[in-house]
Amino acid sequence: MTSLGECILVVEDDAQIRNFICYSLQSEGYKYMTSKTGQGALNLLVSEQIDMMLLDLGLPDFDGTKVIKKVREWSEMPIIVVSARDQDKEKVNALDLGADDYLTKPFSTTELLARIRVALRHLYKQGGNKQQLSFQIGELKIELDKHLVFLSDIELHLTPMEYNLLALLLKNAGKVLTTKFIIKEIWGVAYGDDTQALRTLMAGLRRKIEANPAKPRYIMTEIGVGYRLINE
Repeated sequence: MTSLGECILVVEDDAQIRNFICYSLQSEGYKYMTSKTGQGALNLLVSEQIDMMLLDLGLPDFDGTKVIKKVREWSEMPIIVVSARDQDKEKVNALDLGADDYLTKPFSTTELLARIRVALRHLYKQGGNKQQLSFQIGELKIELDKHLVFLSDIELHLTPMEYNLLALLLKNAGKVLTTKFIIKEIWGVAYGDDTQALRTLMAGLRRKIEANPAKPRYIMTEIGVGYRLINE
């Protein structure tokens, strides 16, 4: 049970799924509010203290992507899309618009709650007064202020581009980053959509941090979407 009292807005028009989500949240001690429509969700977001949102895309009044666009005009609150749409282009579009994660129906309570915990950890980091300079996930550690990377306390020698890629993933640990977002952050907007360059860079990084690059422990491939660094 959590004692922080986070309030999560559940935007879902299917009563059965909405009740399932709310029961899962209540069992962990989260506060929650619900809305069956996109407009109702926007009204609650401006009138209530909401910490994060679980958002279905197939809403009766308008598409959930419009909610993401609107919220991102004024808030960085975590948004997890919970949708039956499983096409890669749908996932990429929602993530590029500003969603933090994408959970495809059907899903388990365990997976839902794990995604929520990751999203809330990002919220707490954003609210801190000091920039986090050291990250550790499993045996992998990076010290941003010193540009040092260690695996099982052994220093790794990464190229500047490999370091930039790892640092980007670490700062967003647990979040799915689309290939388009990563390319823009690493090479800049003018670089275009050269996914082959990213795949080559990722392969080099995995060879250095993964015991078995073919079965990665740290950097997961979200097929057709992008990459996600685990958050233990």
